[in-house]
Amino acid sequence: MGSSDDRERVVAWVFVLVQLVLLAAVFLLPAGEIWTSPRWLTAGSRILSLLGLVLLGLGLINLGRSATPLPTPVRDGALRTSGLYRHVRHPIYSGVMALAIGSAIPSGSLWVAAAAATLVVWLNIKARWEESRLSARYPAYDAYAAGTPRFIPWRKP
Repeated sequence: MGSSDDRERVVAWVFVLVQLVLLAAVFLLPAGEIWTSPRWLTAGSRILSLLGLVLLGLGLINLGRSATPLPTPVRDGALRTSGLYRHVRHPIYSGVMALAIGSAIPSGSLWVAAAAATLVVWLNIKARWEESRLSARYPAYDAYAAGTPRFIPWRKP
């Protein structure tokens, strides 16, 4: 069997691939007719989706050269604790969740809603796995995590 690093890399790619499949389900499954959303809720969900895109984009910009599709720290990366990372540890995941939930609300599809809910759970699992790697890589990570919420700024860490 391969080395520990090889296994970790495979697990990291599994996290990414499952996330992509769930995102594809949210965006590509057909709309349903199980419920209809009032206009105000549809408008709110569009705003939530737009906010998700903004968070995702700004999170990537804030990461700079430390950005990677994998939930593992890059070799020459640095721990980011400024910008959006001052308010939440995973703004990109927060953005993806907001985008998925904002898309699922007006869909009227139980399958889309289930995919979005599963994605939220999956990103929580992925974040915990990633945080163990960040903690091992960056000595200051545990103190940062103790004072910074994972996804939602006003929630306690």
